[in-house]
Amino acid sequence: MKIYTKRGDKGETSLLGGQRVPKHHLRIEAYGTVDELNAFLGLLRDQEGMHAEVKEEIIFIQETLFTIGSHLALEPGKEKIKLPEISNMQIELLEKSIDKMNETLPEMRNFVLPGGHQAVSLCHVARCVCRRAERNTVHLSEFSKVEKEVIAYLNRLSDYLFVLGRKLGADFQVVETPWIPKF
Repeated sequence: MKIYTKRGDKGETSLLGGQRVPKHHLRIEAYGTVDELNAFLGLLRDQEGMHAEVKEEIIFIQETLFTIGSHLALEPGKEKIKLPEISNMQIELLEKSIDKMNETLPEMRNFVLPGGHQAVSLCHVARCVCRRAERNTVHLSEFSKVEKEVIAYLNRLSDYLFVLGRKLGADFQVVETPWIPKF
C-alpha cells in the first residue's frame, strides 16, 4: 500500500464513503482532533514508570478512539457501512475506572495546577485536547448526525484523564499545587 496518493495536494480529503471535502471541514476537524488525542495518549502510555494496568487501559481507550474517528469520518448517508460500535459499555468502563482511582485520592478542595511530573502534565495536555475534540464534535453535531455515545465518551474521557493525572501524581509522589486566587 502506497502511503502517499497525491489526492490531497489541493486541500481536499475523502470521507469514509468517498465524498471529497476541504481539509478544514468540521468533520475533519473533529476526527483529526480525536487522532491528535490518540497520539498524546500513546506518548502518555510510553512514560517511564507507568503501571501495566494503566497501559492496558490506555490501549483500550486508544482503540475506542480509532472507532470514534471512523464514525466521525463516515460520510453522511453512508450509515450502511459496517463500523465497530460505540456503546454505553465503553462509557461505563471509564466511569468505573474513575470511581476506582478516586477511592484512593484525597478530596479536592481547590482546582489543581497541571504539572509536577511529565506523566501528570501529559494527562492534562491530553485532557485539553480531549475537550477540544468534544467541542469540535458537538459543533459537527449541530449540522450532521453524531451518535450521542460519541459525545458522552469524549466528555467522560476528559474526566478520566483529569483523575488519571491526579492518580499518577499520587503514584509518583507529586505534591499537588492548588490554585488559590491571589486577588
